[in-house]
Amino acid sequence: MTYNDNFIRACFGEDVDHTPVWYMRQAGRYDPEYRKIKEKYSLLEICRQPELAAEVTMMPVRKLGVDAAILYSDIMNPVASLGVNFDIVKNIGPVIENPIRTANDVDRLKPIDVEKDLSHILETIQILDRELEVPLITFAGAPFTIASYLIEGRPSKGYIHTKTLMYSEPQVWFRLMEKLGDMVITYLRAHVANGGKAFQLFDSWVGALAPKDFEIYVLPTIKRIFHELSDLKVPKIYFPGVSSGELLPLLHKLEADVIGLDWRVSIAEGRRRLNDGFAVQGNLDPYVLTAPMDVIKQQAKAIVDEGVQAPGYIFNLGHGLFPEASLDKLRELTHYVHEYSATMIRQRVGQYNL
Repeated sequence: MTYNDNFIRACFGEDVDHTPVWYMRQAGRYDPEYRKIKEKYSLLEICRQPELAAEVTMMPVRKLGVDAAILYSDIMNPVASLGVNFDIVKNIGPVIENPIRTANDVDRLKPIDVEKDLSHILETIQILDRELEVPLITFAGAPFTIASYLIEGRPSKGYIHTKTLMYSEPQVWFRLMEKLGDMVITYLRAHVANGGKAFQLFDSWVGALAPKDFEIYVLPTIKRIFHELSDLKVPKIYFPGVSSGELLPLLHKLEADVIGLDWRVSIAEGRRRLNDGFAVQGNLDPYVLTAPMDVIKQQAKAIVDEGVQAPGYIFNLGHGLFPEASLDKLRELTHYVHEYSATMIRQRVGQYNL
């Protein structure tokens, strides 16, 4: 079987024969086989076993026929190397033992040591580099999103402690952004050195900020991350998370290749707000997957129709899969997007060749 590089080519804005598909959280609880594994091991325990983490990463590639794998891991994994004690608690998410609220808390954060503290993740990437026939996407949590967990102590809806620190003690905030930016840069560079073929920076919750605050308090660090990794010859994806449509016009100078869109902004409007400067990825509402298959296909068709109007489009969800999603529906959706997009791309190419 030949290596499927459609995802890589789409990220770089090159022509493809069908729209590539992958799903955020595609290795997850919607899969009965994965649920059985989780009966024995926690997420963090799986991550510490490279062979098992690699197997979980590969499961959706085999079962769904997607065009890329995404590393089975968690955005919180690298913060352990900074000296942060945390756990992933069922039905809650990351819970921090001692939240970071002061300048002294920030000063105590150590530089990341990927080789010493996170060698199991690098070993997983190496296994996948040998085994996969599609590209491996690795990832990191972006500084604001990681900071929101570190400061709040657990997932939050209002981010009151995060915003209080940001507005009241900006020098402490920027010092935290600097340290988390350093962590991301070192972590992702190690991923690529060990076989990662693309990476995504997840900024799941940065849409909680007003555009002017994002521009002042967060965007400089995001720009620094992508600039310092610009020498890596792999696709670089920034996903500014949910409710981030108003932030898109601020990303024009980002040295990324792909911007992920949530479902609140259409593909066409997302491209317009981004000044057609990036490939785009997205953006089916994950909960459309609760609908009958004909409704799912109708929604996907509308998205693909906009996506294939130009090169540089990857089909995905607007956020991650949820446990109640259907593996069978996902498999059928993947096949549908492949087949339908191939037809539409042939038509578009044929029109250009007239």
